[in-house]
Amino acid sequence: MELCIGSGSSVKALLNLNPSRPSLSLIRTTSLSLSDPFLQFKNRASSSLRLPFHPCQRQFLQPNLSQLHGNCCRFVALASSSSSSSVAPGAEKDKLPASIEVTETEEPNSRLKLSIEVPPAVCDDCYNKVIREFMKLSKIPGFRPGKRVPESILVDYVGKKNVQKATVESILKRTLPHAMSSVTDRALRDSIRIVTKFSDMEQTYSSLNSLRYDIIVDVAPQIKWIPEDGYKNLKIVVEIDSDIDAQKASEQELKRRHKSLGTLRIVTDRGLQIGDVAVLDISATTTDEDESNVQKIPSAESKGFHFDTEDGDKVLPGFLDSIIGIQSGETRSFPLVFPESWRQENLRGVHAQFTVECKELFYRELPELDDSLADKLIPGCTTLEQVKKALLQRCLEVEQTAKDQATDNAILDQLCKMVEVDIPQSLFEEQGRQLYGANLLEIQAKMKLSDEQLASLSSQKTVNEYLETQRENITRLIKQNLAVGDIFKRENLQFSSDDLIKEVENSITEFKHQKQEYDEDRVREQVQEILEGAKVLEWLKEYAEIQYITR
Repeated sequence: MELCIGSGSSVKALLNLNPSRPSLSLIRTTSLSLSDPFLQFKNRASSSLRLPFHPCQRQFLQPNLSQLHGNCCRFVALASSSSSSSVAPGAEKDKLPASIEVTETEEPNSRLKLSIEVPPAVCDDCYNKVIREFMKLSKIPGFRPGKRVPESILVDYVGKKNVQKATVESILKRTLPHAMSSVTDRALRDSIRIVTKFSDMEQTYSSLNSLRYDIIVDVAPQIKWIPEDGYKNLKIVVEIDSDIDAQKASEQELKRRHKSLGTLRIVTDRGLQIGDVAVLDISATTTDEDESNVQKIPSAESKGFHFDTEDGDKVLPGFLDSIIGIQSGETRSFPLVFPESWRQENLRGVHAQFTVECKELFYRELPELDDSLADKLIPGCTTLEQVKKALLQRCLEVEQTAKDQATDNAILDQLCKMVEVDIPQSLFEEQGRQLYGANLLEIQAKMKLSDEQLASLSSQKTVNEYLETQRENITRLIKQNLAVGDIFKRENLQFSSDDLIKEVENSITEFKHQKQEYDEDRVREQVQEILEGAKVLEWLKEYAEIQYITR
């Protein structure tokens, strides 16, 4: 309940939680694990949640014509296969009888607009090729297969409109590689779109025997460092949560394990004291002079909440003090204010009226903490001192891991502030869909979703809402990834090919063990991304001035 942990109850609320990890590439600096939600969406529709690409490693491809325009009727596509097939990545450009004219215009968000003028000579050549294709495929009564058919008869048989559509498709297919040649090495995959309406192109071709069309394409964004090379001498302040202090954490863990060996006894003759455990029904409403504005606070409500009074520092300030002395069967009502530092933003500063009913009250009967409990506290230990040392060692490892993660996060946050970049919309949407897909899969792993819930959460509307609410976070992650990739290239950093091979093999083994589908090329890209991120963070920490403070 919101009283102590700030978690919402709805699935959509869970999906919109800000991910604590900076990015897939930067969180696994040691043990890699690619059986990750980021790698599991296989749907490749234009609005799908897609497999992630490191922004600095995106493949630069020529466009797939069938994705750019699917307007040609099925008969025409079949009859003129040479004019409607996809433009394969890296395909050689077809030689044209005349040059086309391409004008580039820069647009916001690292986008280019290409305006292409196709002269009549090219259009005529494409028309002749389409006619030859139709002649091969058409079976016209009165003419033997393969025999030359007068053009007018062929056009009447196929239909002038169909010939025109096929010709426009042929022009696009043949001229597109030439139009894209100046940006092929910069164009982001799946970002290329023909924005001119097909009907407008048909009209232009029909009336002028030439063609003009516009393309928009997102290109790899340029990173500007402020100051230039400022990442080489970072000054980082890392805040460490006091809860991860190894000594303190080990003492708390020993206390928790000791309590687990105790017995709960019902309290019958007194009220609640520190050390007791109470079973509470809790409800809360906002307070307002106008009663019509009073609202329930669902996330602060709970039935049968087991409250350990020794965890009083983890709940809303003032809550424990307000129920000290409450007896079983008693109900209390009292006002509290959610602090400005409260985890759930919409409750910060809210004045609330709490109603608490004590259903049951217990005290603990604990065995004496001595060597006789050692094996029960940690199997294999014979003395209490061994237990304390073992717990401290474990907590030291946790503390170091948390410290390393906090350091990585602080460095990444600093890098984000030092770069200016015009992020392409296609890159933003891709990163956002990755995060959304990861969150959705994690929720599916934790709870069973009905078909109706899954359909709702997978809808374009829901995904778009997520992209908008998480815009700041998504933008931050992209800037971090771009900054890290740029540093890797600038400093000529490298990682061992043996490490790459080993981690790819480990990841594939993990996928097979969990009986999950995987794409080996994708896995390799992901591992490479992770290793690059780890190498950059290692390099940055070596040259950075890092100060640790406890909060």
